[in-house]
Amino acid sequence: MNRLLQLVGAVLLLLCTLPASSQKLDMEKLKGMKPRAIGPAAMSGRITAVDVVASNPDVMFVGAASGGVWKTVSGGITWEPVFDKESTLSIGAIAVQQDNPAVVWVGTGEGNPRNSLNGGDGIYKTMDGGKTWKKLGLEKTHHIHRVIIDPKNPNTVYVAAIGSPWGEHPERGVFKTTDGGATWEKVLFVDNKTGCAELVMDPSNPNKLIANMWEHRRWPWTFKSGGPGSGMHITYDGGKTWTKKTDKDGLPEGELGRMGIAIARSKPEVVYALIESKSNALYKSVDGGAKWSKVSDVTERNNVSGRPFYFWEIYVDPKNENRIYSLHTFVTVSEDGGKSFSQLVGWKVHLDHHAWWIHPENPEFIVDGNDGGFNISRDAGKSWHFIDNIPVGQFYHINVDMSHPYNVYGGMQDNGSWSGPAYVWRNAGIRNSYWQEVSFGDGFDVSPDPVDNRYGYTMWQGGNLMRYDQVTGLNQYIKPTHPDAKIKLRYNWNSALAQDPHDKASLYYGSQFLHKSNDKGNTWEVISPDLTTNDKEKQKQDESGGLTMDATGAENHCTIISIAPSAVDKNVIWVGTDDGNIQVTRDGGKTWTNTSPKIVGLPKNAWVPQIQASAFKAGEAYVIVNNYRQFDYKPYAFRTRDFGATWESVATAAQVGESNYTLSIVQDPIEPKLLFLGTENGMWVSIDEAKTWTKWTNDFPAGVPTIDMVIHPREHDLVIGTFGRALYVLDDIRPLREMAKNGTGALSKTIHLFTPPDAYEVANQQPTGPRFDADAVFNGENRGYGAMLSYVVNKPEEKKEAVKAPEVKGVKKAEPVKNEEKKDESKKVKYDSLTMEVFNAKNEKIRTIKQKAPDENGLHRMHWMMTQKGVRNPSREKPRNAAMEPNGLQVLPGTYKVRLTLGDQKDSTMINVKFDPRFTVATSVLESRYAMLSNLGLG
Repeated sequence: MNRLLQLVGAVLLLLCTLPASSQKLDMEKLKGMKPRAIGPAAMSGRITAVDVVASNPDVMFVGAASGGVWKTVSGGITWEPVFDKESTLSIGAIAVQQDNPAVVWVGTGEGNPRNSLNGGDGIYKTMDGGKTWKKLGLEKTHHIHRVIIDPKNPNTVYVAAIGSPWGEHPERGVFKTTDGGATWEKVLFVDNKTGCAELVMDPSNPNKLIANMWEHRRWPWTFKSGGPGSGMHITYDGGKTWTKKTDKDGLPEGELGRMGIAIARSKPEVVYALIESKSNALYKSVDGGAKWSKVSDVTERNNVSGRPFYFWEIYVDPKNENRIYSLHTFVTVSEDGGKSFSQLVGWKVHLDHHAWWIHPENPEFIVDGNDGGFNISRDAGKSWHFIDNIPVGQFYHINVDMSHPYNVYGGMQDNGSWSGPAYVWRNAGIRNSYWQEVSFGDGFDVSPDPVDNRYGYTMWQGGNLMRYDQVTGLNQYIKPTHPDAKIKLRYNWNSALAQDPHDKASLYYGSQFLHKSNDKGNTWEVISPDLTTNDKEKQKQDESGGLTMDATGAENHCTIISIAPSAVDKNVIWVGTDDGNIQVTRDGGKTWTNTSPKIVGLPKNAWVPQIQASAFKAGEAYVIVNNYRQFDYKPYAFRTRDFGATWESVATAAQVGESNYTLSIVQDPIEPKLLFLGTENGMWVSIDEAKTWTKWTNDFPAGVPTIDMVIHPREHDLVIGTFGRALYVLDDIRPLREMAKNGTGALSKTIHLFTPPDAYEVANQQPTGPRFDADAVFNGENRGYGAMLSYVVNKPEEKKEAVKAPEVKGVKKAEPVKNEEKKDESKKVKYDSLTMEVFNAKNEKIRTIKQKAPDENGLHRMHWMMTQKGVRNPSREKPRNAAMEPNGLQVLPGTYKVRLTLGDQKDSTMINVKFDPRFTVATSVLESRYAMLSNLGLG
């Protein structure tokens, strides 16, 4: 007996320690909850790769830095994302098999190692034009900059893997397959520090390739380009042997860095190389690359190029070996073989160019990808058409206000800071023109003034902070300084900003100190000591760059990057730094405690980009940590409930993936068990306080970096900021909140209604701009009109009739009972239709709507247009038996009961109907109008 009790006790203890499996969400049952992609697309985002079907240039494939692959078959009029189900959206290279354009190769991982680049997970191939993809290895290369298909044998493909800039690893160099990607051979490798930054194939000889091997390394606080591993290599036998070119062949002496290489299609013996060295210059070979001579130096004055790590590519006109294009901040062109360059693409299009394609037979047709999107020219670059319907913006932070409709705010990589609507009370969708830029530069945090959202605060790189006015466009510079002029403030590229939840005029801002303003940024005080490690060796950003200095402030280090004041206790403030400190004050800044040493498993000197102070307990906080900048891609997220004295992990590699580092987290302000987690590759949800996580897969790209999230306090929407696919809104998360509180049982009920959001009877406008907008105008997905109802349907399976048993010889057949009644088929319960009934405050039924029951079981959404039963219009024809009940008058504001019926099962809930908040109309006026229309018999 004692043994039995011990066994039972052990089992119960084990069950108590295991996460509740029932709390793992079934995403198939949640297909009706779909985030809306609201854009914007007017500022697009960084385009890193492009290839075009030469025989039909209306077909193009475009790759974004972290926004996936987009395809057009209409010459750029319409686009569709074709890579959204894959595990990463960071694209480094695209190659179309020109003799069979249904075959396309994609190398993942952006190939220009800036401070905010995103990594990939290998090489992919489609055989059906992008409908389906297959991963074909090279997962650990992290970043692929070129893919080249042998035009004579398409099963032979070369991959230039530049590798991760954050660490040293062997999966870099040139890889080759001869069996269509089934197996790979590394055909060019130097060392673990050196990757392939450029690879070109001789158009007249596919066995001849020229490669640039580039030694480079990035740390959070500095970047180094160049080293003994760098150089130019040529093969004439498809990669079996390579020859390294040196100064004896005419290349520059000493250490080399990155190279842009181009072979003239019209005259392949002419080859150009833009070479980073102690003195950057353009070189030329007239014998196919055997010998080289310098053509011109690279300076700011001669318009050749700049910033080799970010853009260092050249292209030759396929019909004219003397016409050369150089991609950099602008696009410049040479007509004399590189001796001089003039500006071709200036401020007409966005700056910072990375992708370029020229039609091999028609050099007038050129496409360009840059930090702000994709452009097409049909006159060799004289004029350009900007594609403004590819929403691949890279948001860093997002915020919301309390307007009706409410607005979303955020800043984007190299595309400024913006405000725009989460939904609109207009026809059509959320157009680009509805978004207002509040400041330019690299946009980061944007925070509307809680008193008047005409005003707010916006940042750009290096700690520059402004107070904006959306009406006039006036920006007031309010960046804090230190009272001691001798103390130099250190501001991160992406500095930390927060508003005080207890005082609408107070702000916090982070350098190495925490700054506070009590008057909306007009004056500041320092309320902390240096909260970073203050490591002097990591504060030499002015020396960053290696062979080519690049000191833009992107490597500013030992800085504050997250601030979280508690909404529960005005004296509690949390601060996170880029060098691993998590500091907390409980007395408004007088004293501080570094809690990082208390966290088991916290990597040293890691990045702390986000802290979320709990809305429930002053001592509780969630902290996001990532460490990929030190070549550690594992996810880290922690929680404390006692002001940092103890911590627990709330997200592990086993839960969300080994190489899926965390970016953001948000806890529901109503139900503490409901949390959302943003990672480098997608979004996750938990309804059991982070014991288990479920990846959100419904209408949300699987591999998109989910960098920030906000839950709207009034409308209970989850607003999602992505670093690559702009903004999404998951309308009304109350169903998830209910499941977090009561479990997932509601998803199994025959019929269940969730508590709906308030519904508004509003006036709708026509959209701004064209009424008939054809296909090229971007329309972000708008919220559905009417009162939104979330419900669950689970149709019972029909019982199959028993199979008649075969007769057996010698066994007497049973006689039927004479008085048994036949089954009345008319009484059989059917679950093929759904009925919605609406009742007013007097419990009078005012509306009945019948519709076909959903085909799939699970959660669905429908809309009631807030009308009662109307009068059928006169007609010569009798209404059909199954004719829908006609719409009548809009109901008065108030509370209504909604009942759903499926078969013999019913459920009901209450819904609040409100009048348009933009109008000031007395209730008596609305009632008088309603009475008048009713008396006229209009229903």
